[in-house]
Amino acid sequence: MMTSNKPDKTGTWRLPVMGVVLVSILAGIFFAAGFNMTQNTSALNPSSTVMVPANFTDVAMAVSPAVVNIRAEKVIKGGGAFRHFQNPFGKDDPFRDFFERFFGDMPRREFKQRSLGSGFCIDKAGYIVTNNHVIENADKIKVKLKSGKEYDAEIVGRDAKTDIALIKVKSWRNLQAVKLGDSDALKVGEWVVAIGSPFGLEHTVTAGIVSAKGRVIGSGPYDDFIQTDASINPGNSGGPLINMKGEVVGINTAIFSRSGGNVGIGFAIPINLARGIIDQLKASGTVTRGWLGVSIQDLTPELAEYYGVKDDKGALVGEVFKGDPADKAGIKPKDVIIEVDGNKVEDSRQLSQKIAGVPVGGEITVKVVRDGKEHTFRVKIAKRTEGKESLALKQPVEKTELGMTVSTLTRELARRYAISEDQGVVVVSVERGGPADKADVQEGDLILEIDHKPIKTLEDYQSRIKKVKKGDTVPFLIKRKRGFFALNITK
Repeated sequence: MMTSNKPDKTGTWRLPVMGVVLVSILAGIFFAAGFNMTQNTSALNPSSTVMVPANFTDVAMAVSPAVVNIRAEKVIKGGGAFRHFQNPFGKDDPFRDFFERFFGDMPRREFKQRSLGSGFCIDKAGYIVTNNHVIENADKIKVKLKSGKEYDAEIVGRDAKTDIALIKVKSWRNLQAVKLGDSDALKVGEWVVAIGSPFGLEHTVTAGIVSAKGRVIGSGPYDDFIQTDASINPGNSGGPLINMKGEVVGINTAIFSRSGGNVGIGFAIPINLARGIIDQLKASGTVTRGWLGVSIQDLTPELAEYYGVKDDKGALVGEVFKGDPADKAGIKPKDVIIEVDGNKVEDSRQLSQKIAGVPVGGEITVKVVRDGKEHTFRVKIAKRTEGKESLALKQPVEKTELGMTVSTLTRELARRYAISEDQGVVVVSVERGGPADKADVQEGDLILEIDHKPIKTLEDYQSRIKKVKKGDTVPFLIKRKRGFFALNITK
């Protein structure tokens, strides 16, 4: 007997009986499949095939107890002098005498500068990872857990070049630690979670995806950031970036923003880069990097063709320093380094990162292209010391009693430190614990003025420093990235 799919007398359409049964079965299958997909969206299930997780609750609950809020405090000696910047009147300013008379002789006073940030505990011994800029030169550090308990912490070690710091809680009870993941395994488009204290709002959880990997933002010589659109704001610095397994894969460090707030572009230090730094800081409080003993530059398509390199990948050796590892191994200027220990070298920055991560005394195999032919060398890595990178620049440098090394600004330094000016004197290294370090001078700072006198050349710098007597305090005006800072350094 056949059923009709024509409308009945009431005008209502009637489906065939078999059709109704079939639709019901298909609907049941679809519902069941949808239910199973929802059930398989556990935030910690890496085998889930669902594109969007049902929620991030499991990740947040698992990791939040190990995330801390950090309050750092340091005492700054401020001056009472009023300072005009970009004064349109210059020396003829009619208000100059007024301000100097009433404010110029005011006694210096101390005030407390506070910074907020985040961090995460890596073991039950109380070691906590954060950013260097969160606790740098801090006199007092407070760590607050999700439970509300607060503890004093001390700096174990810090590394300004990678902006990583390690602190330790002096006394604690039942601190929970995170699990470190594999940042190399991260893929663009993968879901990640950030936990921190943006604008002081403790234990804020945000989510997004990995937008890109290997980002270079001009913050230092070892840039290799994970870019994410998980909401990150001031106060998130030092907090963890977490994958869907609940593992820390990055340290939230910086944002790109013209307003100061989140615009969907955040950067995190890959945890694989941080591991070696953290281990060294825990062991000795300092970081020792490998030194090959060469100056290098990126390989352009034109240079690749000229030197007989098949593709544009590699780093061109500009100079080999006598007596250093590369020289002893037989590497020469104009060699193009294409491999280290069998791994391809993409560019000069990647080569620097590879060498920096080799333990001092360790041996590596370096493959180069010379006159169109490949040659292999065995190199024993030495210790990198501050100031050696400036030797490659072939520019005048000056190491002063102030505990810092400065150099004439070059195109390479301007590019490295993202400096827009075309002349000046730049800080290339700062001695730890020295006068400059105590005054918060940082590598990459551009010195604009000393004692209100413009500094445009190394000769200007030397002339001004010679006039400063031992024990005297002199004001410096510096430019750091897009901001200006007035610092007082005691010789």
